[in-house]
Amino acid sequence: MSVDSPAILAGGEFYAASPPLAQRLLNIVLFITVLLSSIAFIEPSPHDLSMAVLLVICVGARVRFDRKILPLVMLLTLWLVGAFFALIPVVDQKQTVQYVGTSVYLALAAVIFACLFCDGNSVRLLILRRAYVIAALIATAAGYVGFFHMLPGSDIFLTNDRVSATFKDPNVYAPFLIFPLLLLPVGMMTERVRLSGLLVTIVLVGGLLLSFSRGAWAHFAISAAVAVILLIVTAPDPRVRGRIMLFTFGTLVVIALLFSALMSVSSVHDLFIERAKAIQPYDVGPGGRFWEQKLALSVILDHPNGMGPFEFGRIYGTQQHDVYMQGFLVYGWLGGAAYLTMVLVTLAVGLRAAVTWTPWQSYLIAAYACFVGEACEGLIVDTDHWRHFFLLLGMIWGLTTATINFRRSETWNPALAETATMLHPA
Repeated sequence: MSVDSPAILAGGEFYAASPPLAQRLLNIVLFITVLLSSIAFIEPSPHDLSMAVLLVICVGARVRFDRKILPLVMLLTLWLVGAFFALIPVVDQKQTVQYVGTSVYLALAAVIFACLFCDGNSVRLLILRRAYVIAALIATAAGYVGFFHMLPGSDIFLTNDRVSATFKDPNVYAPFLIFPLLLLPVGMMTERVRLSGLLVTIVLVGGLLLSFSRGAWAHFAISAAVAVILLIVTAPDPRVRGRIMLFTFGTLVVIALLFSALMSVSSVHDLFIERAKAIQPYDVGPGGRFWEQKLALSVILDHPNGMGPFEFGRIYGTQQHDVYMQGFLVYGWLGGAAYLTMVLVTLAVGLRAAVTWTPWQSYLIAAYACFVGEACEGLIVDTDHWRHFFLLLGMIWGLTTATINFRRSETWNPALAETATMLHPA
């Protein structure tokens, strides 16, 4: 096998040794699973069912489990153990059991994605990219149809005049778009600019704006800033840094022009003025978001084992809208501490891997930057059941594992080290 073959550069010796038919089937199911991730307005969603199929196919294709993923598995396990303890007092309620069942499924999904990408296989990463971009386009197209009332009955894609598209909530739909909104520009800044990529990016930015989700807007700004910083820090020479900065400036100009065009539509203008206020009526006062968060802090101290799913909202009238408080309220002190630790550890290990050159570095930078924004958005939204959160979680751990293995392989494979140096001289 040549040193510049995809299997070697991606650290994918295991992938190359797997049965071809099983790998082709795995690739097809992976594409379908990611593609269906945009259909989230029904429970169980098609994506949930396809994840079960993907698990079976992974076993059949002999997708390996790398021991470096064990910290993720242990933290997810502790998170779920806390959930089961908190479930005991409310186990007679079907809705609470389903909630914990969803947590189990999402934790398993994160581990599956981590295993799928722990060899950094370029084919799987390309499949993920294409499927996710198409899924985001499908959801965005539904959003445009709904917002501009292009078809009879298209209001089903709206929630309170805001685009929710194929999701139940605009605040879930909008963050779903951010990963491809990073993947595409990062790819163009590190490789080459494609007209198709530019057009898709503009379409997705429009979909993000029409969600009128303040949290998602902040999420995108934070994630984009993190991505640009990482790209500049890891750029191999001043010429590439200049290209990144020029592309970033051009992107800001395009977004400003698109925003101006949308603001010329009266319905967009009026809704934006309403949503642009930093403090909304439901944020303050008794029963408001901030009031509930203050109350949640005292409630957490009184319930070491947690209250179980939905109990805080049932007793106090509304949710606290903070995923970290949610972790302690629903999963107890054990589950809440495990969840918070998992996020912090992922941020730490992901950053170290993201600044290390590998053939999949652009994917890891996009996933990591998106995860940073999502971790920040968790301060104002409950994100513990967002499917794309667990996809990002699994990707970061998988590609971090691949990065460690890739760098270790350079120590005993001089030809591989020389190839890496040629591709990234810095």
